[in-house]
Amino acid sequence: MGEQIRIGQAAAILGVSVDTLRRWERDGRVAFARSEGGQRTIDAGQLRALLADRAPRTGVSARNQLEGTVVSVETDGLMGRVELACGPYRVVSIITAEAVGELGLEPGDTATAVVKATSVEVRR
Repeated sequence: MGEQIRIGQAAAILGVSVDTLRRWERDGRVAFARSEGGQRTIDAGQLRALLADRAPRTGVSARNQLEGTVVSVETDGLMGRVELACGPYRVVSIITAEAVGELGLEPGDTATAVVKATSVEVRR
């Protein structure tokens, strides 16, 4: 068995929450070992494989992508609002209700916010 990484460290490296990793474990997406103290650990090789799986898709800049967990999904008429927790950042996107339905997003799901803008300006 290779180097073991604690679940909190793995979450920080992957940019997800510990709760997300626990959910991935329940879903069979990742397997954790247990330390003598009962703490979840992941093999460094498996962590590298997870990082590779989460690598940006070709043709889209990595700096414009934020992986995260869906916090809330709301629709009202023709519009929808999706909120993601992306590491320390909160991203809110206003999209069509049709797109919300097509994506099938629910709180707790993993999703990627792709930011495309020539400029973003917020002033006070």
